[in-house]
Amino acid sequence: MFERHEGPAALPVYIQLSELLIREIAAGRLGDGMRMPPERQMAQTYSVTVRTLRKGLKILEEKGLLERRQGSGNYIRADAGVVSVYSMFRLELLEGGGLPTARFLDIQLRDKPADLPDFGTSPQATRIRRLRFLNKRPMAVEEIWLDAGSGIVDPRKVSDSLYRYYQVHLGFWIARAEDYVTIGTTPDWAPPEFGKPAGAALGFIQRLSWEQKPHAVEYSRTWFDTDIAHYVQRLK
Repeated sequence: MFERHEGPAALPVYIQLSELLIREIAAGRLGDGMRMPPERQMAQTYSVTVRTLRKGLKILEEKGLLERRQGSGNYIRADAGVVSVYSMFRLELLEGGGLPTARFLDIQLRDKPADLPDFGTSPQATRIRRLRFLNKRPMAVEEIWLDAGSGIVDPRKVSDSLYRYYQVHLGFWIARAEDYVTIGTTPDWAPPEFGKPAGAALGFIQRLSWEQKPHAVEYSRTWFDTDIAHYVQRLK
């Protein structure tokens, strides 16, 4: 289930595990007060070592999503407002949850085309195209444009979570975003692995994202397979 290859793209396995569990809690697949299986059994279920499992569970405990009871076990404490690496990733499997991963298709610094909305301060932006997965199932393609005024994305260092990359390598974080969800069609650059031919009807998300400044710094568009995933926004 988890990406184990070396390099900057994949998050450490214990973080992937914690993110998967956080999304399962948010989706209600792990309910509030639920007693989790013994750690050795969980490690076997997720094909990780007990040490890796415990590192992942520690993240949940630090976020208030896990209560350890001596002699009794680990219990879920649901909180939909918890911030995590993928807390702004709104696509889930139809059955709920799913661990997001990505494969980069192309990263280029380009002039902004005329069809993009007004954002940022530079006439150029880094264009990033990716194939997105949930639990290793290809379910979306996305195109992200990061304004060059906020930094240039280095293909050698870019990580699976772009928002994490922005914070670690470019020195800013995405503070808020606006999503516009409609219907679109598969772009002609989508790889065959995506499974939907060019022109096929898909769910379509456009997002403008802001850092701590008054102007948006990133624009993205995502085409997703509604046979596999849906867009979820939970309100507190």
